[in-house]
Amino acid sequence: MNKFFTKNLIISLALIGCCSVSALAQETVESNANIGQNMLVAQTEAVSKYKHLKPFYDNAPALTEVVKIRFKTSAGDIEMEIYPQAAPNAAKRFVELVQAGYYNNTPIFRVVKTPRPFVAQFGINWRDGQRQWNEKKFNDDPSLFHLEAGTLAFPQAGPNTNSTQVFINYANNDFLRGQAFSTFGIITKGLEIANNFKQVGDPNMGLNQGMLSTNGGAYLKQLPANQQPTMILKAEVIKD
Repeated sequence: MNKFFTKNLIISLALIGCCSVSALAQETVESNANIGQNMLVAQTEAVSKYKHLKPFYDNAPALTEVVKIRFKTSAGDIEMEIYPQAAPNAAKRFVELVQAGYYNNTPIFRVVKTPRPFVAQFGINWRDGQRQWNEKKFNDDPSLFHLEAGTLAFPQAGPNTNSTQVFINYANNDFLRGQAFSTFGIITKGLEIANNFKQVGDPNMGLNQGMLSTNGGAYLKQLPANQQPTMILKAEVIKD
């Protein structure tokens, strides 16, 4: 074969090889970029569909309805978003209680931070005109969303015994899902304030719930200063 032809053939093949590698590299970059873009779009759509909550399953209902709540506490203000479609019974009751003034001037009576951050709990009102809510139980909702830090759920003593008490998760507490605890909202502003709610009473159980329920005003007055709980001064629906 002609040496000149052979040399040119080798150069041509080398150039073709280089071009092929370059094209392949470009395709890989573009493919990765497309994958990244698709993931970003999917994440954005998920955030839009589920707001600030994380679903256990992809077929969880879209959260198109939002009720915004503000708690003015002795430690500062916190704001929440309540999602009726996340847990209809729980969301409905919580908003009803806020509108009824049930949580006004009531304590954050249980704050558990050791051995790890766990929960802050509230929702006992001993006053005439409010205490009847304690006996108004409502049925459990399906547990559709993760119990992440800042989320809200009703505790219960058994199936369909939810009433007025609510807890704020200080960490991921998904293990509670097995007890039918259902996330219905989340703190969107002031989580750092909620994280600093005062820990009082028993390290695990907090203040005496029986005494709070029967005569909470007198019970709180006799507590020493270092055992005075963070108080919810006022709970209100935020009007847009």
